Amino acid sequence: MLKDFRDFIMCGNVLDMAVGIIIGVAFGTLVTSIVKDIIMPPIGLVLGNVDFTNLFAVIKAGTTPGPYASLADAQAAGAVTINYGLFINTIVSFLIVAVVLFFLIRAFVHARSRLETKKAAPVMPTTRECPYCLSQVPLKARKCAYCTSELATQP
Repeated sequence: MLKDFRDFIMCGNVLDMAVGIIIGVAFGTLVTSIVKDIIMPPIGLVLGNVDFTNLFAVIKAGTTPGPYASLADAQAAGAVTINYGLFINTIVSFLIVAVVLFFLIRAFVHARSRLETKKAAPVMPTTRECPYCLSQVPLKARKCAYCTSELATQP
């Protein structure tokens, strides 16, 4: 049973999947940082110094009554909140990932189609059919090697 488990773990597909998951997590962290630190501050500035992480709606006040200056204050007081600002950040993160994946897949498909086009280049025929005996003879032949008939020259 241990041998079977070891064979399963060492299988190429499992290792590929593990590498993909690890890279995906690292990519997710990178996208989160891009959204939080680079994209959202200018958007918040354009919209009047709005920090999307602090956009929330209080459903039920906590032990300390509101209003709360930030989401962290509301959560510290035990208030029940709807964190729609964090949801906006998540949507922006998703859109960035979707755009990046779109361009990666598009580049991959484009490169793949170029390789297939090079491989599938049309091959010029080197032989033709004798009209008398239907044998294959070279294009430049003047006589059929099989029936010795005179062949018309090809243009």
